[in-house]
Amino acid sequence: MRLAEIPALIILGALASFVGQVNADLKGVFGHYLIGSLGGASEAVKDVQDAKKMGLDAFALNVQDATAPFATNAIQLLFSAAEANGFKLFFSFDMTTLTDPSTFIPLLLQYQTSPAYYFHESRPFVSTFDGGNVAFGKSTPNEGWQIQFKDVLANSGVNPFFVPDFDDFNHQLGGTYDVQFFQDFTVLDGVFSWESAWPEVPEGHVNVSSAKDKTGLTNAHAAGKVYMMPLSSFQFKHIDANQNFYRLGGLNLAQRIGQVLELQPDFVEIITWNDSGESHFVGNIFPEPIAGSPAIQAYADGFDHTAWQNVLAPFIVAYKNSKTSAADVVPFGAFAGAFWYRPLLLTAQCPNDSLGKPDGAQNAVDELSFAVLLPADSSGVTVRVLSGGTVTATLPTTPGLNAATVPIRLGSQRVELVAADGNIIGAGVGTKDVVGETDGVCNFNYEVANIS
Repeated sequence: MRLAEIPALIILGALASFVGQVNADLKGVFGHYLIGSLGGASEAVKDVQDAKKMGLDAFALNVQDATAPFATNAIQLLFSAAEANGFKLFFSFDMTTLTDPSTFIPLLLQYQTSPAYYFHESRPFVSTFDGGNVAFGKSTPNEGWQIQFKDVLANSGVNPFFVPDFDDFNHQLGGTYDVQFFQDFTVLDGVFSWESAWPEVPEGHVNVSSAKDKTGLTNAHAAGKVYMMPLSSFQFKHIDANQNFYRLGGLNLAQRIGQVLELQPDFVEIITWNDSGESHFVGNIFPEPIAGSPAIQAYADGFDHTAWQNVLAPFIVAYKNSKTSAADVVPFGAFAGAFWYRPLLLTAQCPNDSLGKPDGAQNAVDELSFAVLLPADSSGVTVRVLSGGTVTATLPTTPGLNAATVPIRLGSQRVELVAADGNIIGAGVGTKDVVGETDGVCNFNYEVANIS
């Protein structure tokens, strides 16, 4: 039954519109959007409308190929949809595949004049995925980006507000933005960190840390720059021997929400809206982008993560209103929430999967995680978890964001919200039973269920 969600969506739309008008140039919250094939204008419109309802300010369009017809068509459809629906977009150039700014500068020049292009301080916002190591034939990456990117754009009268993900600088994976970094990279206006969104595999089963974000934020501000902080749920990729890994997982999303509120970064980028290949999507997954990838289809088809939006939408409002505690993330109605779990136990051997378990599987736990939002005047509500038809946990709650994990069992999964008088006020049921073995892929993707 989904009737209870209707008024919440109406309120959400109104609040998102109001906050956007008040803070049009402050505290932008973006969704990382992987450019792939789209089936038509209706898919672009749905993505834009859904993102706007959730409270996003813009999509960061991850461009891996700036000239391929599938990419230019998708970009055109998205800008048309954004223009028609009062939404914004900006480019995040993927420097793992792009090699020369001359290939993507024309795209920026073409679309930065669109009313749907996102501007900050009257300048078109531009980001990247990686790029801290590329010099484009110059002596340093900073010089390369200045001469081959910024100076070329200046010749056309364009001065981008440049906030790249350069945490690959000095050939690192997730480097920390120290004082020296900002002395070396004067070309940028701020930085984004992709890798700080999750614990690294060698760290083991640990909570995500915000230490890199704190350092990056402090040093960016000291240099007169901005910091864009990543927010994500987990990461799972299972394509080939070089792309088979899992990064927690569990309470990562809820913990990052608390860290963002505590640090109050200048911008937030949610990883991701639609990257099915890395499994951390919170938006729509359409068939066209993965039609040519049977490997991704095998672990992404049938997995819907949109219930995470129930938690993210109130978070966005709290962040934009400078709330600093998870207790301030309250629902738009009587409650909101989601729960998630891996439908395959760790004991599975996956005998027909040539890739086997992903790197990082050793850090995973067989558990069900939930995030429940309750209003400020809430009292006496408990969360009841039923795993395999048995009540495995009954946990108290407080106003705001409540998040926890409980052990999981074989079979069906259900989460209930129980009022002080014993009545069930909300519930959700997973669409996938937990199993102990599979004759398919060793899938570490999450089933994400709505609590309504």
